[in-house]
Amino acid sequence: MTTLGASIFSTDISTAFHTEMTSLFWNQRRNPILKRLAVSTEQLASTATTVTSKTTPKRNFVEKESSEAAAFSTATAVKSKTTSTGTTYLSEESEGNRKSLKDYFDEAKDMIKADGAPPRWFSPLECGSHSPDSPLLLFLPGIDGVGVGLTRQHQRLGKIFDVWSLHIPVKDRTSFTGLVQLIERTIRSEHNHSPNKPIYLVGESLGACFALAVAARNPHIDLVLVLSNPATSFSMSVLQSTISLLEFIPGQMTLTLCHILSSMTGDPLKMAIDNVVKGISVPPTIQDLSTYVSVLADILPNETLLWKLELLKSASAYANARLHSVKAQTLILYSGKDQMMPSEEEGQRLSCELPNCQTRRFDDNGHFLLLEEGVDLVTIIKGAGYYRRGKCINYVSDFIPLTTTEFNKFCEEIRLRSDLTSPVMLSTLEDGKIVADLSGIPSEGPVLFVGYHNLLGLEAFPMVQQFMIQRNVLVRCIAHPMFFESKDGGLPDFEGNDTLRIIGGVPASAVNLYKLLSSKSHVMLHPGGMREALHRKGEEYKLFWPESSEFVRMSSTFGAKIIPFGAVGEDDIAQIVLDYNDQMKIPFLKSQIEEMNKRVVKLRTDITGEVANQPVHLPLPIPKIPGRFYYYFGKPIETKGRKQELRDRKKSQKLYLQVKGEVENCIAYLKEKRQNDPYRNILPRLIYQATHGFRAQVPTFEL
Repeated sequence: MTTLGASIFSTDISTAFHTEMTSLFWNQRRNPILKRLAVSTEQLASTATTVTSKTTPKRNFVEKESSEAAAFSTATAVKSKTTSTGTTYLSEESEGNRKSLKDYFDEAKDMIKADGAPPRWFSPLECGSHSPDSPLLLFLPGIDGVGVGLTRQHQRLGKIFDVWSLHIPVKDRTSFTGLVQLIERTIRSEHNHSPNKPIYLVGESLGACFALAVAARNPHIDLVLVLSNPATSFSMSVLQSTISLLEFIPGQMTLTLCHILSSMTGDPLKMAIDNVVKGISVPPTIQDLSTYVSVLADILPNETLLWKLELLKSASAYANARLHSVKAQTLILYSGKDQMMPSEEEGQRLSCELPNCQTRRFDDNGHFLLLEEGVDLVTIIKGAGYYRRGKCINYVSDFIPLTTTEFNKFCEEIRLRSDLTSPVMLSTLEDGKIVADLSGIPSEGPVLFVGYHNLLGLEAFPMVQQFMIQRNVLVRCIAHPMFFESKDGGLPDFEGNDTLRIIGGVPASAVNLYKLLSSKSHVMLHPGGMREALHRKGEEYKLFWPESSEFVRMSSTFGAKIIPFGAVGEDDIAQIVLDYNDQMKIPFLKSQIEEMNKRVVKLRTDITGEVANQPVHLPLPIPKIPGRFYYYFGKPIETKGRKQELRDRKKSQKLYLQVKGEVENCIAYLKEKRQNDPYRNILPRLIYQATHGFRAQVPTFEL
């Protein structure tokens, strides 16, 4: 089922009727966040009978621009731009992301009014702009059962998912098994309708137990689980002891609700400071807190709270007993300051129990993670590499453009590196003139940047940042596949991997390069790959390229412009003291390197020579007093109209060697010219910025 707007329907109704129901209930409203009225199962069944004889209309969607469009901005430097090909390089964020905890309580209060129907799905009004190929996302709520726990996430989620939320009425007493079966009927129906699409189950606390149970019972269905502070640790939580207390002392319910309310944020002081700094909300008053407790009391009256706690107990036991059967791709989000459950320990335990699992830790957040300020579920899913529209992720068509917040966060992450190295960007105009900016870079793709890989790839992120700011162009970095794999075959999860995925990094493969060039992207390629990035002592700026061309003929297929470039500066930043050869002489390090290389994906297994010698290891460098990074982009080499010519291996090889020679010339040019840069060292740069402002662009050598 895919609809525009909001819907509430029984899971027994066939997906063929869902779109037709939109028109039947379009004008009936009761809830400000819903477009259709909640009706009983009997009414829906009657409606379904009527609809059967009708022809199902075409599904109605708000069409989005191609996901191939690279979108990004910075608040001061990058403006919206539409090129002649119609590609928009900007993804604006909506005001919906500024919702607060108060909005949750307001919407929850409206949801539970006159609520006597059975459990059912609804699609929030804010989630109506997704594209036809968007996957289904089912939100399974926590102990509240209302289903609006994603209210701060709705607008962003609604652009890339078909979002349904499960609503469990306050007085409903459907058993755990009954609720699992209800969810199962939905995913089986949707799987039959779109067998090649994944179905996302976002489970919060209790909802995470439902998701695990459904995944264990349906291993043949392509499910992606996103679990926020799973309640599988219920037996070790403070709520476990609450059951008997509430049974014998009902008056303790207010204290229990206050505890639940206090658990909705991890670090109240930090949250209050952040709110003041960002100017996004006013701290809740005593009256607000009183209102929140009142709404919680309506959502969880004494009998309902006792029922939900018993439900938690059953759900936790059921899910834990079947973890071995869960094969689904799983992302666990756990909080460092969860006062309701030991979520940090539980997240670590589940990551070991589940075979296809990643985790993300949120140090200062509480139990209700998805309701907290600064938590963006779309960014988290993107960073983990979990967003896909088909059976396998397509790193080109499944890429989601950056938002302003994501780009600003990226800039903040590399700010220290950028400030210390003050990158100098040089490019070449069509007439051969060298300019001290990126104006010589074509704004229209496809463009292939080919260059030398500095130590540990230090040059890549500042280059991407400057292209965004100066040219409003997103450069897609081709990187080793190990940065995109989890557990076996990849690197341990860390923030740098998430950043690489968010800014559009792509695993190295001929197929991915083909897709990028065919989509007219700007692509960064390092033919020397890991051999250059993990080079040995004394190998600075030495190219380790394959003997035969790998990219020339593919570039000519799409008429891509090839731009050779050089990046210089690694020798002014760090010096290697322990390289691969040194480490292989130390037994402990040697065994670690050998073990790691048994697991990681291997590239270029079909070629010989030094470039094929790419064992994964981590050179040990010592930092220097920071120098400066320099980038020089040569004159674009046109391949358009040369497809037939470059099919000839000799001519293709000749162009390949030309590109390699140009890269070496760019490096040599920078190494020579930087000798005349009065601001090569950090001290003169700091003096200049102290005089002209710390955001001022520091000059460089004369061109």
